[in-house]
Amino acid sequence: MTRLTLLFLLALTGCTAARGPNAFAAPGPAFDPLAFFDGHVTSWGVEENRAGQPIAIVTTDCVGRMTGPGRLAMVQTLHVGSGPAQIRHWTLWRAGPGRYEATANDMDGAAFGVASGRNLHWRWVLESKPGHSVANVTMDQNFYQMDDGAVMIRTIVTKFGVRLVEVSEQFERRGN
Repeated sequence: MTRLTLLFLLALTGCTAARGPNAFAAPGPAFDPLAFFDGHVTSWGVEENRAGQPIAIVTTDCVGRMTGPGRLAMVQTLHVGSGPAQIRHWTLWRAGPGRYEATANDMDGAAFGVASGRNLHWRWVLESKPGHSVANVTMDQNFYQMDDGAVMIRTIVTKFGVRLVEVSEQFERRGN
């Protein structure tokens, strides 16, 4: 194996290695996304390009309600920059101890996540252009519950393993 091939394989491995939820399994209350998103939640954040330059303000307004034991329905209104509002209808459920799954109207398949301590990590595929799977992107998200009850979410958006943008948002519960 040539040195160039070895360097390429090492770089590829470094780019695709995902940090598991145990990387932030800090002491404190365990993060439960069903409880957190039950009610009214808002967020604000920033989208950055691959060079780390801010390119858009991101805000969301979420309204969730429990529809049964371990099951939540949520409507999320998402604004990215000056673009039109995007409406995402989520169904989120507990799939086992520390495991969560979800579907949404613009998702290809389902999201699968693992919670550990204050962290939830999950991945899912966003249908950028429904019916055109080549346009789909992968959303890799880490949720971090803060001491004050807010949740910080870091999203890395990739296509074919290449990082396109990153989004950092802070979510807070409102008058629930």
